[in-house]
Amino acid sequence: METDEEFKLAAKRLKAEGQRALTKEERARRRRALDGLDVPNFDAFVVDRGASALVRKPTTILQVNIGLYCNQACSHCHVESSPLRREEVMSEAVAARLVELIDASKKKSAIKTLDVTGGAPELMAQFRPLVLAARQRGLDVIDRCNLTVLYEPGQEDLPEFLAENGVKVVASLPCYSEANTDAQRGVGVFERSIAALKRLNEVGYGIEGTDLELDLMYNPGGAFLPPSQETLDVAYRSELGDAYGVKFSKLFTLTNMPIKRFADYLHREGKTEAYMKLLVDNFNPAAAEGVMCRDLVSVSWDGRLFDCDFNQQLDMPMKGGNGGDGGLSVFDVASLDELVGRKLAVDNHCFGCTAGAGSSCSGSTA
Repeated sequence: METDEEFKLAAKRLKAEGQRALTKEERARRRRALDGLDVPNFDAFVVDRGASALVRKPTTILQVNIGLYCNQACSHCHVESSPLRREEVMSEAVAARLVELIDASKKKSAIKTLDVTGGAPELMAQFRPLVLAARQRGLDVIDRCNLTVLYEPGQEDLPEFLAENGVKVVASLPCYSEANTDAQRGVGVFERSIAALKRLNEVGYGIEGTDLELDLMYNPGGAFLPPSQETLDVAYRSELGDAYGVKFSKLFTLTNMPIKRFADYLHREGKTEAYMKLLVDNFNPAAAEGVMCRDLVSVSWDGRLFDCDFNQQLDMPMKGGNGGDGGLSVFDVASLDELVGRKLAVDNHCFGCTAGAGSSCSGSTA
């Protein structure tokens, strides 16, 4: 197929070029661009608008970024993953410590879910061992999947592995349109994504009567808020079902955060100030009450602890521990129970999670 050949060429280019890491100077310039805007202090704004103070509750979700290596390099990616980021992957020691913390965190916290992300988490050596350890302990497991990873060498049995272990799949598909998806992710990605969804359907994912959950994640293709989940769910079911015979369980929407590659896009288009105003003007106190950081702990590939995945990508770790400015790590705490009651680290990007119907890694929050 012509599109298949185009996909191979695009993949070859990505693997050759990748996405280089930003220098400290570039990161500082990006930070100053946001700080220079007249954006309210988020912490004070939340309380002033009637929401409760932002402090940690008992942890129910452990979200683990096990590596930044990815077979894609998407234009909207807040993690800035790419085929070149092969060194930033979780070690066996960090993975083992995570399992110890799951076992130890049972007095105040009740960890119910291991949420595994990346990069393309399935390509990391610690992915399958972590999944198996969590399932053996009765935890729900979420695999945040980019879909095309199913066609990477060595992943031929991935659908069966996920199904046999009852792993919930949250698949990122930015649009039901081939043109819009390929614009964000690269030529041929949509076609491969549809093929992957069909493959997951074949083993029972998204099929009524099975317990195998296949959820889709949508994020806007520009500087605007996502439509309602309910409206978009109907559109996705119609478009994907009628055109391709694809089935799924639920659809989630995720607001684009004004960080990393999307922040670069806003800067290039001259839309940073307007987008931040959009987020602030649409602040929703109910969404602030439901923000995921209240009961989620985010862990980076090197074991550092964060209040959310976005803070992780901005290098805003939980303070304290032997890491000094590097912040707390999994080796600094005996249990995640120790984190309960801590004040959450926030900044102006947090308005992305509280705008409109709210936004989280599990969709809207209000």
